[in-house]
Amino acid sequence: MLNPMHNTSTLPPVVQAEDLRQTYTIRKGLWRKPDQLQAVRGISFAVHAGKTLAVVGESGCGKSTLARMVSLLEKPTSGQLLLQGVSTVNASAQIRTQQRQQVQLVFQNPYGSLNPRQRIGSILQAPLRINTPLTAQEREQKVRDILAKVGLRPEHYDRYPHMFSGGQRQRIAIARALMLNPALVVADEPVSALDVSIQAQVLNLLSDLQEELQLAYLFISHDLGVVRHIAHDVMVMYLGQVVEHGSKQAIFERPLHPYTQALMASTPGLHGSSKRIVLQGELPSPLKPPQGCVFSTRCPLANERCRQERPVLTTVQGRLVACHEVNTSTVSL
Repeated sequence: MLNPMHNTSTLPPVVQAEDLRQTYTIRKGLWRKPDQLQAVRGISFAVHAGKTLAVVGESGCGKSTLARMVSLLEKPTSGQLLLQGVSTVNASAQIRTQQRQQVQLVFQNPYGSLNPRQRIGSILQAPLRINTPLTAQEREQKVRDILAKVGLRPEHYDRYPHMFSGGQRQRIAIARALMLNPALVVADEPVSALDVSIQAQVLNLLSDLQEELQLAYLFISHDLGVVRHIAHDVMVMYLGQVVEHGSKQAIFERPLHPYTQALMASTPGLHGSSKRIVLQGELPSPLKPPQGCVFSTRCPLANERCRQERPVLTTVQGRLVACHEVNTSTVSL
């Protein structure tokens, strides 16, 4: 089930996922039966050009696994993933190679993603050397144009990564992601390693580039303050599943799922929930998820039905929510 909010665009989504799943086999020894770790379990969404879908949730919820599947680094165990209307799961090797040029990654640690032995100009030219027939002069000109677009100066072309600040390195990483003119950028915690003042600059840059180039963003983050600044839609994940999915305005103004309310209450400056919910206990092991609702072991509202029956995503007040309490009543929790 996709986002219930209607998109006015007549164009197909840049990326569309239907019942996307990723299961890993965990081997425990020669004579022991391996375990099955369900990292992502039945996720569906769509992202259109010029829009940002933010995926939020605590560590271990499956955000980064989802990012690896959408960026074509991993094939899903099952489900369908379409990039500009073309399947990435059943595509030939040649088509997948072309599709990889349409989706690019921006990583959390900009220094770790840059080769310290190469100059910035050489780093940014690499995708063009591999994937395009451009001449050396044309490649250099394009790199210089992209550097200017992300707010860097011409002399930065010949410098090494260690000569830049963290914010400048992330600008370089963004420039590298733009070299092949992608339709989708997967940003995995792109500002969490930066100072707060620099975070705002990088987020503003991402917003400006999106408006100018009509980029679609899949934005992975645990920081709801950052998400409120950049997202159009928000998808809240818990233990590999979506528990709430809707527009940023709907979710921030009135979160319905208890887990979303707890995330809002734990973030300073956010007042999306009138009732503070304090979570007890730790995230369950994904090797042995709860039988019913995945959140039932920590939810203060859980009852016997929650522990036995898994809720399905249901449209409530303009967003999708997976909660028995919410799905059977529109009364605020």
